[in-house]
Amino acid sequence: MARYRADVSHLAPVWFSVTDLEVVSGHGSWVITTDGTEYLDFTCGIAVTSTGHCHPKVVAAIQQQAERFIHAQVNVYRHNLLEPLGAKLASITPPGIDTFFFANSGAEATEAAVKLAKQATKRPHIVVFSGSFHGRTHLTMAMTTSKTGYRSGYAPLPSGVFVAPFPDPLRRGADLDDCIEDFRRLFRTQTAPDETAAVVIEPVLGEGGYTPAPAKLLDAIAEICAQHGMLFIADEVQTGFGRTGKMFAIEHTSLVPDIIVMAKGIASGFPISAIGASAELMAQWPTGSHGGTYGGNPIGCAAALATIDVLTEPGFLDGVVERGAQLMDGLRALQAKHPRILDVRGLGLMVGTQLDDAALVAAVQEHCRRESRLLLMNAGTDSTTLRWMPPLTVSADEIDLGLTAFGNALDAVAK
Repeated sequence: MARYRADVSHLAPVWFSVTDLEVVSGHGSWVITTDGTEYLDFTCGIAVTSTGHCHPKVVAAIQQQAERFIHAQVNVYRHNLLEPLGAKLASITPPGIDTFFFANSGAEATEAAVKLAKQATKRPHIVVFSGSFHGRTHLTMAMTTSKTGYRSGYAPLPSGVFVAPFPDPLRRGADLDDCIEDFRRLFRTQTAPDETAAVVIEPVLGEGGYTPAPAKLLDAIAEICAQHGMLFIADEVQTGFGRTGKMFAIEHTSLVPDIIVMAKGIASGFPISAIGASAELMAQWPTGSHGGTYGGNPIGCAAALATIDVLTEPGFLDGVVERGAQLMDGLRALQAKHPRILDVRGLGLMVGTQLDDAALVAAVQEHCRRESRLLLMNAGTDSTTLRWMPPLTVSADEIDLGLTAFGNALDAVAK
């Protein structure tokens, strides 16, 4: 039998690493390494730990459920948290979204949404937007255009995915009308409306640079979809569950998507995801044509129910808005002093700070980690955006700590 060696890794090297830290525990906005050092974690598990690390209500729900059922396979029998989670989601999603399918990850949920759209419309194609990130399965890689690194080496990818332009945030909407016209032209030049099942968009680009989609673009998408019987799919994997100050980012508009995709913040870190649609639309999905062994896991459902209870407490989302405004105001004050900050943008606690160079972003990240014990990640096609995604439970003092660390890093490395 092979023996364990501490100096040899048995982990696949395919994961990229933001840091070399090894953590053993977390609480709230903080993680603790094996040597006992605490770090302020503004990566939030890539916008996943919505209620912070190890929120006591979520921990208790997981512990209690683990004593009753760890796995109850949904095709064999239905455990008693499936319907309550469906009802809870129906109460917080946009009007008309009332029926749900559960999976494990954002990519799986996105792929499920596309499969539903194709079954319902009997059409083969979908449209996505430049800068998108929808996942790492073969289909969702084909839908992802934020970086070639996510796709390189995996061709051929599935066909039938067409890419529309997304406005450049640095142009302040100057190219918005051109993007909308190019979106319309796509249906005259690349995929006809009657062969297009759905248009899929992140209301705020995630990996593509933390860039909110302009309301005018979202209106145009909804209008064209309705006109031609295409489905409007909102990928809220990263934006959902309070991240932008609303329960879902699409609520910053008056639009209601046909399908909404949910993951990340739904269960504070436990792997569960979902798609939601109307009962009428879900009824067009042939029974048995999709499924999954672990979908609707009872511990995941318990974690999601507890997470939603925290997020829907009176005043909780007001606090997200307040902390987001504090963060944006502080970043814009730093922008006034540092010309290498090109843009500050975002909604709620989904905020991007675009710098003028990827090397500067990397240097700022390293300084923040080394000197201030603050963890940040980048985003954007050129890795020029720092993304701020602290837990939604972050305190005002913790926001100030993050701003101070960022300011000190800029002073030290932004020459």
